[in-house]
Amino acid sequence: MNSRTISSIFLTGGSGFLGRQLIADLVAEGCRVRALARSPQAAAAVQALGAEPVPGSLDDVQAMQDGMAGCDAVLHCAASVATWGPWEEFMRDTVRGTENVLAAAHGAGVARLVHVSTEAVLAGGSPIVNADETLPLPAHPNGPYPRSKGLAERSVLAASGAGLETVVVRPRFIWGKGDTTLAPKLAEAARAGWVWFGGGRHRMSTCHVRNVSHGTRLALRRGRPGEIYFLTDGEPVPFRDFITRLILTQGVDPGDRTAPMWLADALAAISETAWRILSLKGEPPLTRTAMNLFFREVTVNDAKARRELGYRPVVSVDEGLRELLEPANRA
Repeated sequence: MNSRTISSIFLTGGSGFLGRQLIADLVAEGCRVRALARSPQAAAAVQALGAEPVPGSLDDVQAMQDGMAGCDAVLHCAASVATWGPWEEFMRDTVRGTENVLAAAHGAGVARLVHVSTEAVLAGGSPIVNADETLPLPAHPNGPYPRSKGLAERSVLAASGAGLETVVVRPRFIWGKGDTTLAPKLAEAARAGWVWFGGGRHRMSTCHVRNVSHGTRLALRRGRPGEIYFLTDGEPVPFRDFITRLILTQGVDPGDRTAPMWLADALAAISETAWRILSLKGEPPLTRTAMNLFFREVTVNDAKARRELGYRPVVSVDEGLRELLEPANRA
């Protein structure tokens, strides 16, 4: 198995959950990391982790190209993580942002780029069951987030060649210590009145943030150009059991209230329609994207990453949940 030597890296999304973990792990390996920072707060965050901040944004190709000068590779983690909003925002942040990163990488003569995508690119309204990398993207993605991530991924794969090798990783449901969004958001929903739509007995794949970082760094050095790799914690887990344990780490009990799936689907459709017609701010309480990525089965197969990258999870689900129960990690 060939492994490339990577000593200097340009990173986008460095102040985010995964970005922070990647910087810490890359610096610990002795890599020089330059991280795009669009605000003084982001610059301070990446600098505290040992990265060199590069002022700029995904709109600024020249700033990124200058920051990439002399780097062996690019890790592109930045994107809109909302499931709802104006399509132009998804186009700007996720699609054109990715195209700008690719243009900067070409301009700087960087040899390799790894793009962090998501299993959500497969969301078309039906359960995703034991999917591997050969499953085609749906003709009609289930919302702006899957659609924009799919378009960005296509651009990355199409760019592989002509001096730039590109690789895509697709982690599923990133969680773990340091998360300031997902677990607290679930806890907030539980305090408001949690409901297990459809009973919550389906299975789900997950990927602890340290496992995502490990797999992404392996893809950086060993991934085949133009290829996609799923990353997971291993065997799928029962959705209701895992989410209950995750919410409990935040000091909240989600309870056992259930409701049928048809009701959830109706609520998602009504909510989206109301938000669209009335131009309401924020995200609807329930969206089709969230319904299909959360309350229906989403399981993916990471056999290709294990076979080609030598990937094995470095943190088990039980270990990750125990970490979150430590007092310093409680909400």
